[in-house]
Amino acid sequence: MVKNIKNIAQESSVWPFREACKLDKLFSKNTPKKGYILFETGYGPSGLPHIGTFSEVARTTMVKNALNKISPIPTKLIAFSDDMDGLRKIPENVPNKKMLESYIDRPLSQIPDPFEKYGSFAEHNNEKLKQFLNQFGFEYEFMSSTKCYHDGIFDDTLLKILENYHKIMEIILPTLGKERRLTYSPFLPICEKSGKVLQVPIENININNGTIKYNREDGKSVITEVIKGKCKLQWKADWAMRWAALDVNYEMNGKDLNTSYELSKSIVTAIGHKAPINMTYELFLDENGEKISKSKGNGLSLEDWLTYGTKESLSLYMFQNPQRAKKLYFDVIPKHVDEYTRFLNSAKKEEIDDLLKNPTWHIHNGKIPKIYNQISYYMLLNLASASNATSPEILRGFIDKYIKTTNTKDSYLDTLIGKVLKYYKDFIHPNKKYKKPNKKEIIALKELIDRISNIKNESDHQSIQYEIYETGKNNNYENLKDWFSCLYEILLGQKDGPRMGSFISIYGSKKTINLIQEAIDGKLAKN
Repeated sequence: MVKNIKNIAQESSVWPFREACKLDKLFSKNTPKKGYILFETGYGPSGLPHIGTFSEVARTTMVKNALNKISPIPTKLIAFSDDMDGLRKIPENVPNKKMLESYIDRPLSQIPDPFEKYGSFAEHNNEKLKQFLNQFGFEYEFMSSTKCYHDGIFDDTLLKILENYHKIMEIILPTLGKERRLTYSPFLPICEKSGKVLQVPIENININNGTIKYNREDGKSVITEVIKGKCKLQWKADWAMRWAALDVNYEMNGKDLNTSYELSKSIVTAIGHKAPINMTYELFLDENGEKISKSKGNGLSLEDWLTYGTKESLSLYMFQNPQRAKKLYFDVIPKHVDEYTRFLNSAKKEEIDDLLKNPTWHIHNGKIPKIYNQISYYMLLNLASASNATSPEILRGFIDKYIKTTNTKDSYLDTLIGKVLKYYKDFIHPNKKYKKPNKKEIIALKELIDRISNIKNESDHQSIQYEIYETGKNNNYENLKDWFSCLYEILLGQKDGPRMGSFISIYGSKKTINLIQEAIDGKLAKN
């Protein structure tokens, strides 16, 4: 099986296999000295984990899992927290903002937790990161920048950065503005007096002693070592240093960091090491096609998605077309829940070649679950709309009646019903606008009642669909799309809707007839 998967992977256009094959080609005959291939994802703990954090870890995990299927070399994923960064501004979504003001420029790991739950602000957000990753079952090793700097893990590489100080300055300075060039240094000393991460010019470097000289904020000249946690590095140099110190073999980044990656690649090359294999992913857009920004608040949060959609649907969204800019807003959630179900059902019948292209294989690392879901998110939404459902039990009644041959007590379906009801309450119900039927439409609706009444087997959705078509034709609807749009607006209060035959089969003939009669009597369109 392993050999078969590898052969298929080598010819595959599916991106996790494409990335895994790059690593396999590089290391199949030359295993890293540390004995494993290292994947890295980064996290800035000045804020809470967000959907971008999830996207990077989820996608990196998919590549790691794909590699494990085709290569015997062990792999490891580290979730690295930049918790020694200085606090540059007060986040919007935290308490005790006044307290934080006095800690501007201090390392995040040296700032009290504004939530008053952990030893520091960084520890609070790091714990949130771990809880977040554990929630999705990711396999990873957490690493702290503060611990790496203070425990000497970075010391040897920091000294290499110092040895190549002038080379690094030549790489970075041309990319900076005139004023910033005067103060830039790859080293940011930690002031022993104020505890701040200082962005100050370096007056002198001493490679033999491993020290730098700078002027403190109060004007005093200070000489400090660059190791033992007494300095940290600027972002691009820090990224390169980390690749070298930890021997990172693979890391992906958003398109907005492409320039940073190239500069960090030049820096890591200057100190005699190789940059990791890299994949660039595109950024998320809002419904208007604008780049999502935390400061604008125009995006969809992870919590938003998980309120209305499943974990699996979010993973599918991350799997599909990572190198294409995609809109991320509420309307995409039902679509991806239903696409996940469709791929899941397809997987049950697919041979290995097609199965390895199926997103569910990558989402579940080859262990595709058995979920018996025959009703789509959209159908559940329409059932909720027609019945004005406010509780799971109402939708359950329709489902248990419709699906008699499978296990409807599926926990996945239970979860889905709860999310559908929340989506209906927040997005569908407030926007429902029923159309009052005119004389022509009333005649057609009365005929539809007669036709539905004469159907003996209400579970025969194809026969019901046929009668709906015939009703439209018989009432001179040249374009039957207009007839169905009419039904959606009159019966459901919305512009589009489900396949009506399937809907009536689940909702029930009697309830549908009552619904149509209410529309005829003007009880639905009340204005």
